[in-house]
Parts: sequence; C-alpha cells; structure tokens
Amino acid sequence: MKILAISDEVDPLVYSSNIKNRYGDIDLVLSCGDLPFNYYDFIVSSLNVPLFYVLGNHPPPLQPSRELCWMANDPPGCVNLDDKVIRYKNLIIGGFEGSIRYNNDQWSKQYSNFEMSNKIRRTAPRLLFNKLFRGRALDILATHAPPLGIHDREDPCHRGFKPFLRYMRRYKPKYLIHGHVHLYDRNETWRSRYLDTEVINAYGVRVLEIDD
Repeated sequence: MKILAISDEVDPLVYSSNIKNRYGDIDLVLSCGDLPFNYYDFIVSSLNVPLFYVLGNHPPPLQPSRELCWMANDPPGCVNLDDKVIRYKNLIIGGFEGSIRYNNDQWSKQYSNFEMSNKIRRTAPRLLFNKLFRGRALDILATHAPPLGIHDREDPCHRGFKPFLRYMRRYKPKYLIHGHVHLYDRNETWRSRYLDTEVINAYGVRVLEIDD
C-alpha cells in the first residue's frame, strides 16, 4: 500500500494541476496536522482517496462562512483520527492531535504529558481488542508531535511526548508518523527506529510504501 504522508507545509508539487500524474497511485493520504482544510479538499477531490488526519497545535485558517465549524466537522472525504483506532482495508490506524503544552493559548491544541496519557488510555480497550482478535494492536499511529527524544527539539514548543514512548513499548505499532518538527536540512534525520516501531517525520511530504 502506498501512503502520501503530509504535514505542516503545503507542498507545491502536491498542490498542483499535475498531482494525479505524480501521485495517482496513492492508496490513502495521512496528514499529521497544521495544514489548511482547503489543501485536504484539493487532495481528496483530485486523487479520489480517503484522507486521515490529526490536528496540529495551530488551528487551520478559518473561512468566514464556517466560523469555528472546523472544530466539529471533518472536511469532505476526511477522517479525524484523534483518540480513535479505525480500520481501513487491512490497516489499523490511530492518532493523537496537538503538541506538548507550552503556553495558555485556549485555541491551540496543547496537552501536558498527563493529559496525553489520559487520551491514550481512552483508546486502550480498542487496542487490546485488536491485539486479542487480530493479532496486533495497530499498524500506524499518526501524531502531530514526535515522541520525547526522537526527532524533537529542546525548545518547549517542539519537545516530544513521553507517553508516546510507553505507547510504542506496549502496543508496538509498525509506524509512528508525526509532523510538527520542520526540517530545513536534507541531512537532518527524518526516519528512526524505536524498538519495533519505525518513527517517520512527515514534514512537507513523504511517500511511504508499506506492507498491508
């Protein structure tokens, strides 16, 4: 299965009239946040594939007619993965939105490590069900922020979540795909391994081929 992973920055090669020529063989799109919903609309309508997403720490730009509807409604053809564990074909996918808490902005998606642990606990019954009846808890975890110590930064805004390390140890996803950390140097690490999980920074755009 071929996945188009996107995050944080609108890529001109994706947001292009040639999108079908470049990415016409994509099976699904996975967004790790901080992207405008009209970008999602364009991708879904152009490629005719589902898009699964989590929100970043910054809310998407609001259109005057929609006011704050982005908080309650998914864009057409898109599924918000936050606090969910779902199946798509043979894949099991889950997700968590937002970044570590670094200020008191009530409109952004920020969580303490304790709050993120609580979000993870809410998905535990479904994960344990999958592990018991499907032989694995999940295949892909989509997050906005990275795990603590993997692809993160030292500044308060871009520090990773410690609970994601426990999540990977316990539930062993094949992939954890995140955004939030911008990469400006081609030599920067964007792919790492943590125990059984491959951790991938999807900043901009990545095309991933995985075994479904």
